[in-house]
Amino acid sequence: MTTTTTSVWATGQQPSRSQRQGRYLPESMKHPGKMLPAIAAQVIDTYTRPGELVIDPMCGIGTTLVEAVHLGRDAAGVEYEQGWAELAVANLAHARRQGATGTGTVFAGDARGITGLLHGLTGQAALVLTSPPYGAATHGHVRSTRDSGEPGIRKHNQRYSRDRANLAHQRLPVLLDGFAQILAGCTELLRPGGVVAVTVRPYRQQGELIDLPGHVQKVAARAGLVLADRIVCLLCGLGHGKLLNRASFFQMHEARKGWTRGLPIHATAHEDLLILVKPLTVTDTEDMSNQPAQIAGERGPSMGERR
Repeated sequence: MTTTTTSVWATGQQPSRSQRQGRYLPESMKHPGKMLPAIAAQVIDTYTRPGELVIDPMCGIGTTLVEAVHLGRDAAGVEYEQGWAELAVANLAHARRQGATGTGTVFAGDARGITGLLHGLTGQAALVLTSPPYGAATHGHVRSTRDSGEPGIRKHNQRYSRDRANLAHQRLPVLLDGFAQILAGCTELLRPGGVVAVTVRPYRQQGELIDLPGHVQKVAARAGLVLADRIVCLLCGLGHGKLLNRASFFQMHEARKGWTRGLPIHATAHEDLLILVKPLTVTDTEDMSNQPAQIAGERGPSMGERR
């Protein structure tokens, strides 16, 4: 089928915490790089049908998987960090108790070897939905003197991992090579015409703006995927004729510091959503690059079983 979407999605109408309240276990908020549930739900609803398979190779606390099973899809995820993988399993169990009809499985392992971890699913996935890491740590959450009893503002919940082998710790060239391996493996798991959706945003490194969406687009092409669309997913809200800021304390703090140095730095208000398609055949690659997307609606330790 041919899928047509709008170029801007209003996915930030509710703050992240509100989107998760009751739907996810409270400890889910400790993960520093969660995908907005509204983004995951809209991608899954747009590019798949009930009963189809959705995969997330870097599933974290399981946002993609939870939204998929709530929408009646089946889901499989891979997560490098044991603690986050266990939390993803717990969130899937929570979704099932809430009446989710889809099935979900989580594998603890390195997604660079995803074809080995999910070898039984080759050619079956309708959608791969994921996001690359942005470094070993993010802004995290803020704890004030009133909260901590210590002077000044303190960060917490800002680290993905302390394991140096985690891709999040690698410099950009190594991170991109690793993500290229992951995308290549995911392409094998996709059925012909299947979709890879990647949420990604630029970031600053020592003041320099890094075009991570552009880099991801290039490594996706190396994996044989064709860019079909690029959508803006709003992190801010829309209301009363203006944008409703959802930026964190540290995002605003860094933006203000930039302005005082004469740098027009703005707090991030959206994520890019890259829609990439696996061609129906190898010879279709060049043709599809100039056409709208034609979208067909050794095993690691499993941490949940498909029903």
